[in-house]
Formats: sequence, structure tokens, C-alpha cells
Amino acid sequence: MKAEITIDGRAIGPGHPTYIIAEVSANHNGNFEAAVTMLDHAKRAGADAVKLQTYTPDTMTIDGESDEFLIKGGLWDGRRLYELYEEAHTPWDWHKPLFDHARGIGLTVFSTPFDNTAVDLLEDLGAPAYKIASFEAVDLQLIHYVAGTRKPMIISTGMANEEEIAEAISTARDGGCEEIAILHCISGYPAPADEYNLRTIPDMIERFGLVTGLSDHTLDNTTAIASVALGAALIEKHFTLDRDGGGPDDSFSLEPPELAALCRDAKTASAALGEVGYGLKPIEKANIQFRRSIYFVKDLRAGEVVTLDALRNIRPGYGLAPKHFDALIGRKVKADVRAGTATSWELIEG
Repeated sequence: MKAEITIDGRAIGPGHPTYIIAEVSANHNGNFEAAVTMLDHAKRAGADAVKLQTYTPDTMTIDGESDEFLIKGGLWDGRRLYELYEEAHTPWDWHKPLFDHARGIGLTVFSTPFDNTAVDLLEDLGAPAYKIASFEAVDLQLIHYVAGTRKPMIISTGMANEEEIAEAISTARDGGCEEIAILHCISGYPAPADEYNLRTIPDMIERFGLVTGLSDHTLDNTTAIASVALGAALIEKHFTLDRDGGGPDDSFSLEPPELAALCRDAKTASAALGEVGYGLKPIEKANIQFRRSIYFVKDLRAGEVVTLDALRNIRPGYGLAPKHFDALIGRKVKADVRAGTATSWELIEG
């Protein structure tokens, strides 16, 4: 299994810039033109991809009347599941024009399917990859069906324990998927930063050997940027045109300027990681002259002994390195030197 995946020709993984996925989710609030505008903003912000969610209320649940179908607590307290999904879903007849628009502006687009019929729709649209939501990470039948497309698969791991993550990965592999990424995730909406335990990311990388990233539900970008330093190769973040828009996911989503900041700062953090290196960096070459080095600070005649008061470690750095200071004391100069001359072995006898 490769520790790298490729979506629309873009390599994602260690050594590549952090890949930013802007999650549209329900934030179009049932307005097709708003959904199109969101794609435009995601492109301008610098996102690498936008992601939709492909379901209907009937593919998610049933219109049950018992309390088991009533949400208790949290952001959607008091809502019935069917009612919530009816409000939040992206109509299936929007998918083709949204895919076409995204591709027309040079933006990768894919989706999270929630059942096999959604996968079939997305295959007809040529989706380049698939995302498995945290709540579906235990739906091994769905994962196996998605794997049969042979497209890259990104699996969110919110709520999943180590065994469940391993089962999802194994199912994807057994189904024929060769490019798998996993996202560390906390399935809270919003999620507090102090519950994210980002140190889990390097452990996931070592434990599962896959491209690993973050699905971030915190209210700002700090957690996402910090994840880059710990090895997150891709970041998924909900975004919206207006956080006060009243939609199901608006309140914990980024507005366009914040999305632009995430795209900029995550890529800066990714570039800053670089490689292990202790040598002189290109930007430093012009400044090496300002290091300290050993200078004569006293006039000496040829054959005269170098004494302690004849030398100093000062800037600039054209003389011998300070580590040679003691070795010069007691030696003789070969020629006359004036105060302010940089030391060199050519001026020293022996």
C-alpha cells in the first residue's frame, strides 16, 4: 500500500504541499446559486478540492416517529433525523452542474456517498475520489462497494477505535482500493481543540502506514495548522458563505476569508517543514560574513609573537573561526600586520 495517493493528478502525502479540502456539506442552505458561489469562493481561497455530500433523507434513515430518531443534545437538539437530512441534503440533480462548474474553474470536486446508489451517481459523474464520513466508517458494506470503484478513498475516523479503523482499511483493501488516506477526526460540531489530541496523527502514520490528515471541526484554523507540523498531509474543513446564515452546519464553518487563510497558512507550514538539514541554507549565504571571526586588533611586525591583547573575536567573519583563537597565541606573524586585519594561516609562521 502506497504512503501516497493521487487525486486528479495531484500527489498527496509526505513531501507534498498540504492538500486542502473545502467541505460544502449543507452550507448551501438549499440554494443552488449559493452552492455555485461557494465553489467560486473555494477556488479563489486556494482550496485544492471541494467536497459535497451525496444522500437523500431516505438513503440516510427512515421517517421514524420514536424517540430513537430524535436528536437529543448538541447543535441539532430536538430535530428529527429525517427532517434534518431533508433540509441538509444536496439534491441529486444539482450534482452534475456542480461537478461541471467546479471542473470549469479548475477545481477538483468529489463527494461523500452514504449508500450504494450515491456511489453509482458519483461514478456516472466521474468522481476522482471518495470520502467516507466518520459515522460511516463502520459501514463495511459501503466501504467495500466504494473500494470496487478503484478510486482513492479518504476515511474519517471520528469515534472509531483502533480495531474499527483497521477493519475499515482492511475492507477497503480487500475490495480493491489501492490508495487510502485516513483522517484523524473528532465528531463534535463544533469540536473543542483540547479534545483533538493531535499527537494521535504521528501514531496513526506509524501504526497504519497510510497518508494521514485531519478533519477539523474546531472554530478556527489553529488546530489545522498545528496538525501540519505533526504530519497531516491533507486537511478537510467545512466552509460557508455566512456563519450566521442559519444552516445546519454554518455555525462551525469557515467563512471565505478564513478559508483563504487556512489555505495560505497550511501550505506555508508544510513548506516550512522541509527536510532534516544542518548545513548552510541559500538565504544564509549572504549573511555568513557577519559571523564572528578572529581579527588582529594591534599592529605587529614580522616575527613578533601574537599575544592575547593582539586578537579579538569580532564581526565580520572573514578571519579564522573563533575556535582557533588559543592556537594563535604564542605564534609569530610572518609579515607586518595592522590592526583591523583578518587573521589567516598564511600570516602565521609554522
